[in-house]
Amino acid sequence: MTASAVIAALALFASACATGGTGARDEGPAGADSVASTTTPASTPSRRSGRVDAVRLVRQDPKVSAAVKRDLKPCVADEYPVDVSYGNLTGGTADDIVVNVMTCGDAVGIGSYVYRAEGGGYRNVFRAEEPPVYAEIDRGDLVVTQQLYGKDDPVSYPSSEEVITYGWSAGRFAVESRIHNDYSNAVGGADSPAPDAN
Repeated sequence: MTASAVIAALALFASACATGGTGARDEGPAGADSVASTTTPASTPSRRSGRVDAVRLVRQDPKVSAAVKRDLKPCVADEYPVDVSYGNLTGGTADDIVVNVMTCGDAVGIGSYVYRAEGGGYRNVFRAEEPPVYAEIDRGDLVVTQQLYGKDDPVSYPSSEEVITYGWSAGRFAVESRIHNDYSNAVGGADSPAPDAN
């Protein structure tokens, strides 16, 4: 390889790595592809059972509330407000599926579900339907975040949140840890004073 070819290759590599940004997630819940790719080891591609129709899965699930099914409507054309993640949560032979159902207008999570592959189909092994709620796969654990609102809190500024980590044990999910975060009322509100320049 000539010196000019080496320099051109290095310049191309440097420009590809210098695209900027703050990481995989700037704000809001991670997309389904990023969650699945970070939690499914590259050495086990055979676990992947293929994409599923998450909307159909939720609609046919008797454990999903009538209210969530009623609100599960397309936002635009045939695009539904559903995030889907694939990964190993229960130690089964195929990937488990995490489905988050949200509202169209403000993307508030109204239901989170985990489905385990069993007998050629999927069984609901977890559900949380107290909005706003969002479930993710994190290093083989199920992490559920629920924002909590006070009496006068606007939708954009909850008072606190609960982050609960579940692990699969004895055929069910069990709580491994629970973190409660209180948010400051002084930050981000419309009445917040401007910072002192001095």
